[in-house]
Amino acid sequence: MSAPRVLLADDHAAIREALRIMLESHGIDVVGEAADGAVAMRNAAALRPDVVLMDLRMPGVDGVTATREIVAAGWAEVLVLTSFDEDDLVAGALRAGAAGFLLKTADAATLVDAVRRVAAGEGVLDPRVTRRALSLIAPSAGEGRAPRLEMLTEREREVLDGMRAGMSNSQISDDLGISIATVKTHVSNVLSKLGARSRSHAVALAAGTGTGAGEAGSN
Repeated sequence: MSAPRVLLADDHAAIREALRIMLESHGIDVVGEAADGAVAMRNAAALRPDVVLMDLRMPGVDGVTATREIVAAGWAEVLVLTSFDEDDLVAGALRAGAAGFLLKTADAATLVDAVRRVAAGEGVLDPRVTRRALSLIAPSAGEGRAPRLEMLTEREREVLDGMRAGMSNSQISDDLGISIATVKTHVSNVLSKLGARSRSHAVALAAGTGTGAGEAGSN
C-alpha cells in the first residue's frame, strides 16, 4: 500500500512543521499545508490528499466549515486534532462528516496509526474527545429523536459494536468471521440507517442514546 498523502491545516506554522516532521519520519507523505480553512479547501481540491489533518480554530473560514465543504465535495477524508475545550466545534465537525478525532496531545504512534486508518476508509474516535460533545450531538439525530438502532439488523449492530470499540475493519472481520468487503457493506448500511455522515458520527449518535448497540431490538 502506498503512503497516505496528507494536507496539514493549522494556523500555527510551528505546529504544522512539527506535524510534518512527525509524519514524514514515519513514512507519511505531507503534500501541502494551509493556515486557514479557505486555503485548506482550495488545497484539498487541487491536491486531492487522502487525509486533511484539520485544526478547528483557524482565522477566517474555521475548521468545521472547511471540513463540511471538503467532505461534501469528496476531496479528502478529514482527521481532526482538537483540545478538551472545543466541545461545540467537535460536535459541528462530527455533523460535518469528519472521519476521525484525536487530542492534540496524541503521541506520534497514535497519530500515524490514525492517519493510516482514516486513509484506508476507517474512522478513529478518541472517546475523551467526544464524551462531552455527545450531549450536543444526540438531540440532532432524526430532528430531535434518538437514532433508530432498531432499524439495524443483528449483524449491523455487531459491526456497530466493533466500531464503538475502536476496531478496524480487519479486526471486525476477524472477530465476526466475515470478509472485509462484507464489513464495509455493513458499515455503509449502518451509516445510511442512522443518517450519519461518517463512522465517527455513527458512533457518536449511537453513544448518545446511552444504550449499547447490541442492546437494541433485533430485526
